Parts: sequence; C-alpha cells; structure tokens
Amino acid sequence: MNVLFEEDGGFKAGAVMADNDSSLQIEMPSGKRSKIKAATVLLRFDKPAPAALLEQAAPLAEGIEADFLWECVSDGEFSFLDFARDYYGREPAPGEATAVLLALHAAPVYFHRKGKGRFRKAPADILAAALANLEKKRQQTLAIEGWIAELKDFRLPPEIAALSDALLYAPDRNRPETKAFEAACAATGLTAAQLLFRCGAVKSAYHLHYRRFLHEQFPKGVGFPVVESPAAPADLARADVRAFSIDDAHTTEIDDALSVVELPGVGTRIGIHIAAPGLAIEHGSPLDGIARARLSTVYMPGNKITMLPDAVVQNYTLAGGVDCPAVSLYLTVNEALEIVGHESRLEIVHIAANLRHHEIEPWFNEDTVDGPLPDRPFKDELLYLWHFANACEGRRGKPSAIQGVHDYNFAIVGDLADPEACTVEIVERKRGSPLDKLVAELMIVANSIWGGLLAEKNIACLYRAQTQGKARMTTSPLPHEGLGVPQYAWMTSPLRRYCDLINQWQLIACLRGEAPPFARKSAELFGAMRDFEQTYAAYGDFQRVMERYWCLRWLQQHGITEIDATVRREQLVKLDHLPLLLRVPSLPADLAPGQRVHLAVAEIDLLAPELSCRFVGLLGEQDLAEALEEEEQ
Repeated sequence: MNVLFEEDGGFKAGAVMADNDSSLQIEMPSGKRSKIKAATVLLRFDKPAPAALLEQAAPLAEGIEADFLWECVSDGEFSFLDFARDYYGREPAPGEATAVLLALHAAPVYFHRKGKGRFRKAPADILAAALANLEKKRQQTLAIEGWIAELKDFRLPPEIAALSDALLYAPDRNRPETKAFEAACAATGLTAAQLLFRCGAVKSAYHLHYRRFLHEQFPKGVGFPVVESPAAPADLARADVRAFSIDDAHTTEIDDALSVVELPGVGTRIGIHIAAPGLAIEHGSPLDGIARARLSTVYMPGNKITMLPDAVVQNYTLAGGVDCPAVSLYLTVNEALEIVGHESRLEIVHIAANLRHHEIEPWFNEDTVDGPLPDRPFKDELLYLWHFANACEGRRGKPSAIQGVHDYNFAIVGDLADPEACTVEIVERKRGSPLDKLVAELMIVANSIWGGLLAEKNIACLYRAQTQGKARMTTSPLPHEGLGVPQYAWMTSPLRRYCDLINQWQLIACLRGEAPPFARKSAELFGAMRDFEQTYAAYGDFQRVMERYWCLRWLQQHGITEIDATVRREQLVKLDHLPLLLRVPSLPADLAPGQRVHLAVAEIDLLAPELSCRFVGLLGEQDLAEALEEEEQ
C-alpha cells in the first residue's frame, strides 16, 4: 500500500511499512523512512509507485484550468477526491485524483483551503477583486521590467523622473518605481545619484548636494512668508561715538561694531556695539517663529540662506553711514590696558564705516603694526584696539586664534543657476592676523561680561562651556577652559544665530529691569538649545560638503594632476592651499604627522563628493609643531 500525504505545505508520496491507526511508518522513494500522522494522509493507492504518482499528476494538473473548475464546482465545502469523481465522471485513477488536488492547491484565488484536502470556491465578488489585483500585479511587473530596461540604457521614464528627489533622499521601497530603480542601480553597478545623473535627472553635482540639504532641512523651501519688519523703538538715546565694523567683503549681516573714545585722566572707553533685532522682534511673534524654525544662517560658497528675511536684516544690520539700534558694552580701560569698569546700554549708534578685511590688511597686518602706519581712517583706533586685544589675550592665558592655521575664502564667479559654467577662486588667508585677534578678543570680552551679568542677576542664558576638552551648550554659567574665561555666552551675532537672539532678549530685559522672556528652567529654552545645537551642526556639515565640492571643482578647473600635502595622522593628509582632508590608502604606514608628501590625483567624483589620490613620493619635512597646530583646525 502507498499513500499521498501533506507535509510542510507540500505533497509527498511513500510506501506504507506499518499502519498503526493514528500513525504510519512510511518509506520515501529516496529510501528514507519516517513516521507520519494518519490525519495527513490524503489518498491511499496500490499503483503507480510513489515516485511515479506526482510525476504523472503534475502534467495533468497543468492542463486543468482553474476558472473552469470554479464554474464546475458547487457552493459549499468539498473534498478534492469527491470533486475528482465529478470532474472525470468516474472513479479517478490515483494520478488523476492527485492532478485535481494539485490544480485546486495551485489556485488559491479561486479555491480557499478548509482543511486537509478540502476546499471551498471563492465567492464571485472576492474572486473578481483577487483577479483584478493579480492583473494589476502582472501589469506592474511588466512596467517594472520596462523601467529597468530603459534605465539600463540611461533613458529616464517619466514615472521615475517624477520621483527623482524621493529616490535620492527618501525612497519608498513599497513603490514599484523604487523597486525598478534600485534593480537598475544593482544591474548597472551605479549609485542612485550616479544613475540619475547619467539619465539627466540631476543637472549637476552642485544641485544634487543642494537639493539634498533642502530636502532635509528646508522641505517647504527657503522663501520667507510675508511679514512686517518692525521698527526700532523711537525713545533710544543716541551714542556720541564714531563706530566702525570689521568684516570680510561678503558679509551683509553685520552684527558688531567698535568705537574708541579717550577719557582724559582716566584712560579710554572702548565701545562694543551689537546689532539689536531683539529690541523689535518680540518673543512669540511671527518673526520669532521664522528665526526659531531656521535657528541660524546657512553659509556655503557663493550663497547663503539667512535666518531672518532680508528686510529685517537691512533694518538692523550695522551698515555704514546709518544710525542703528544697538546693545552697547562700554569698557573703561586704564593706561595699563586693564578693564576697570564696564556699562551696558540700549541706544542708537551711528556707524561711520564698514571696514573690510581686503582693504585694511594690506596696511594693517603683523608686519606693519609695530611700525608707523599710513594715514588711513581709524588707524589710531585699530592700533589701540590691537594692543588692548594683546593685553586681554595675555590675561586669559589662551590664544584667541590658533597660529599657523589658515582660513579659506571662496568666490564663485558666475550664476549658480548654471553651476557647471561657474568658476571658483579660493584664497588662503592665515588665521590670527591683527584684525582677527582684535575682533575675536573684544567679542570674547563682551560674551564673557554679559554672560556673567545674567548669571549674577539669576537670569536664564544659553552658555557655551568647555570642560575637560569637551565643548557644549548649557544653561549653567560654566567655565570655557579653551578661552580661559569663567563663563561665555553667545551674544554677538543675533542676526545670524537664534541662541544669540534669545540671549539678547534676556539681556535687554535685564537692562530694562523687566521680566525676561525665558525663565531659568523653561522647557522652551531647553528645547531651543537642543534644536540649535543639532541644526547648527547639520548646517556646518553641509557647509563643509559644499566647500569640498568647490575644492574638487578648483582642481578640475586648474587641471591639477599632482599636488603636495601634509600628513596629519596615519593615512590622513591635508592638501596644500585647500581646506581639504582625505585618506590616501597607498601612503606608507610609518610616516609621522608633519611629513610632507607628493600625491597624484587619481579620480574626482563630484557626486560623492570625493577625491582619490595616490602616493608618489616624500618631500622635505615640515615643522612638526606647526602641523599639529593645524590639526586643530
């Protein structure tokens, strides 16, 4: 005796070795013996042999049409064996009965299983819906195959083109378009960005990086809603000073200016004047909502996305020749360049001039400050502030800028609507110049004194602390060990950073004797601090990506095939005259930091953006201490 039985969702046949009512010992055609439950047996037969049964039944089942079976069978539950008798009009042979079983089992859309060998025909409406779904899937499969074929030929189907941003930045893997696109990427060996670029969906690598950033940080676009730009208070006192700012040529959000007034018999009064949008923008207003959402101005070579609308920036930037509202810190400085007193005021300050680095540094630099300076506007003030900055740096015991490190100014020539047609100029500028130190030291003084004032008055404030080498934001007035000050609050860039605007609101309330907008343990304040840190870091990462992209464009633009570099550590090097760090796997393993190397440019991938270089040889050694200082950049 042989049996057909069901096991693990499939049908098998074997010879009965022993029949024990509830179980059977069987031998499979392979010779393997096993024990099965009697309830799993669907059919008992003498002939054919177990191995031949399914071989005979399979081709017979393929010839049975499921829709015909569905028409033939009556409503209600039925056994496959009873239906086989009706189908053949006689007692079916074992192979024929098995063929009907296989046909029923292979058509779950038409027949629903109700137990071992038992079925029920699907209701007409359910069958119609299931068949429609199967047809939809069939058509979808055909569409996916067509899309894959087009993409492999680097032609872009309209359905894929409409989802290009989503495919790049947030693919929905349940969509057939995504399945086709990812299959095409696997078939071509290309990344999503590379494939879309080859198909023309990405106009340029620049747009790829920019669109990714907008998708992540500005999904609704970078435009501002229509809001009224509030005017400054009309009752502010007017300062009797001749103030000036110091910025690079591209700065439009001018947050800080300086002034110097002699005090006969006392010394000098130094004024640090900070733009005061906090005098007009109210906490909780629509403008506050805009600034709270953006949290900072986004910088990138050739472009920026401001935190505040242009009209607001223009109303409160410390523009030359304009009377501007400001929060001023006046330092009384004796002849030994020591701060013997300070006073803070809300006032109108006339900005006499906006000095620019490229105009001042040719005659005011580390080589000229110790000799006679040319007769230029503000030369006396600049020289005095330079000496004062050195005194402040000495008292702190920390440098305001890492010596030997360079800044890099990018100038993009052309219209960024067509970045491929643009050229890039990169100017290397040594950090720590007299102008750098002058501005940095005075801002450190202001941020430290104002942070201390709010701490003394027990008013909440966002501080920048550094302890045990780790810098972080906090609401506690902790020391900033890197700067050597007891507390440090960002307050000098309220047009560009939301945390500075918050602190300015708190400072204004303090100076007016009013209740501050944020209480000391305000959940809103903590939330703003957390969001600012995360967003500011993301903006910084994006700026570095764009600078890297333009560095690679610069290499292409100048046809650079070989370049010198300095080893930072292990396989990491910094390229000469560019803010570009990269790993060179072919670099010898025993090179020390500071070693100079010569590299060959192997490959530039603007879409990544990545640069591959190959080690060529060694150059003369560079001073190790200088290389280690550059590591801090």
